[in-house]
Amino acid sequence: MKLWGGRFKKSESKLMEDFNSSLGFDKVLYKEDITGSMAHVKMLAKCNILSEEDKDLILEGLKSILSDIESGKLKIEGDYEDIHSFVESKLIDRIGQVAKKLHTSRSRNDQVAVDFRLYAKNKAKEVIETIESLNAVIKKLADDNNFIMPGYTHLQRAQVVTFKHHMMAYYSMFSRDKKRLINAREILDESPLGCCALAGTTYDIDRDFTAKELGFKKPVDNFLDGVSDRDYAIEMISCFSIIMMHLSRLSEELILWSSKEFGFVTIDDEFSTGSSIMPQKKNPDAAELIRGKTGRVYGDLMAFLTIMKGIPLAYNKDMQEDKEKFFDASDTVLSCLNVMKGMLSTLKVNKENMFNAVKSGFLNATEAADYLVHKGMAFRDAHKVIGEIVLYCEQENKAIEELSLEELKKFSSYFGEDVYEFIDYVNSLDRGIKKNLK
Repeated sequence: MKLWGGRFKKSESKLMEDFNSSLGFDKVLYKEDITGSMAHVKMLAKCNILSEEDKDLILEGLKSILSDIESGKLKIEGDYEDIHSFVESKLIDRIGQVAKKLHTSRSRNDQVAVDFRLYAKNKAKEVIETIESLNAVIKKLADDNNFIMPGYTHLQRAQVVTFKHHMMAYYSMFSRDKKRLINAREILDESPLGCCALAGTTYDIDRDFTAKELGFKKPVDNFLDGVSDRDYAIEMISCFSIIMMHLSRLSEELILWSSKEFGFVTIDDEFSTGSSIMPQKKNPDAAELIRGKTGRVYGDLMAFLTIMKGIPLAYNKDMQEDKEKFFDASDTVLSCLNVMKGMLSTLKVNKENMFNAVKSGFLNATEAADYLVHKGMAFRDAHKVIGEIVLYCEQENKAIEELSLEELKKFSSYFGEDVYEFIDYVNSLDRGIKKNLK
């Protein structure tokens, strides 16, 4: 069934039919499409455009279609142009010609727009809830493993931190991601239903009623913008891209930390795979796949921006390409968030290996320089002195705290017995991270 055709003399070619069809991917919008149609038909009856009898018949038909799709009794398949023509065709089959009144004062343009907005709004809520769930896992993992570890810059050991503080950095990242999605959801929360093709309708309809019925805060302000706006989808994929960037950074940490070279964490067997040739291998494939899928979501964003960049107002068929990009990006980010949640909830943190890395990394060098500054030395001079001490330690295969006071005094007379307490790793944390977080 087609929703058009009266002005055409020739039938659409099979090649064009297949090229034009979107049912294969927009069928996921079935619930939003039926929900939008139910709100529309209620409004038509409220405004005396449709009789109460016709309204009730159409509503019962739509409800039965929704119920049969969700139970699996009705399969979304066949020679239909899109989900909208599928639903309308099935409605005609069930209740007869009265079903054709459903499309009064509505275009497929505003129908598509409202379906997509409802879907995006629901997906935003789902991703927000999944981020909250992931952050709860991160918080528990951090609280349960408040162990000393090296902090890095340039992938070189830099200063002492804790595993908790390191993980809570990602908690902060994902918290910002949540705020971005809440904001995006707030911006998109306007109903385009009633815009029709691009300039509204001559019928005296009630757009406020349908907006409220569908859970939107208000109708859109401009009809042309209402049917052609896809900013909300682009913004959400942009949010998804930032989420994926954060997931990818965390994945890279887990990949490094789980290697024999680090040995800071052990990824559970449930989220690892083996090698087909090397029996000893345990590969962090879950983390690597998340890292790889980040590029996929970036690609969805770039493709969507490119689709929209040269389109004049109002609707153009190019915009049919919008949904697959959004569906892919939202499905990918949800999958990756859930896999990361599973990986972190089963992660084992190796306390001793992290502490040994701290001891062999001269991570109290900055504190040693600060000690000399407290004693009256200029920081630049202190920096030079400690650099020379690190060179000496490397030659002697010692840590700074393992040097005797006699050895330290060879570099500066400012050193006293209290230096050992000052450069103690736990004391450094107390003066640094813990103090500045109070």
